[in-house]
Amino acid sequence: MRLTDLQAAIIILCIVAGTFLTRSLPFIMFPEGKEQPKLISYLSRTIPAAMMGLLVVYCLKNVSVLTWPHGLPEIIGIGSTVGLHLWKKNVLLSILVGTIVYMVMIQRVFVM
Repeated sequence: MRLTDLQAAIIILCIVAGTFLTRSLPFIMFPEGKEQPKLISYLSRTIPAAMMGLLVVYCLKNVSVLTWPHGLPEIIGIGSTVGLHLWKKNVLLSILVGTIVYMVMIQRVFVM
């Protein structure tokens, strides 16, 4: 199905409006001088850790510890990420190095 120019323009305008709204709404609802509601403060402290936990669970959901390589690449990758983060306290560096270690493990060390 091919869109007309008008249909494409309407779709683009809707995407622009939605993006602008989602980016500006927090600044409109919670201006700088005003105190944040307790729920928003609580969520801003807890959601980042919850999302990281969710991502870890999602990434490990299909790992089989009963067959070779028994989850070793994942354990080594997670271990290197956690160890480097505890040492350097740099999230981006930890994620980058952990990803590289995991990819080397599955591409070069534990080749199936």
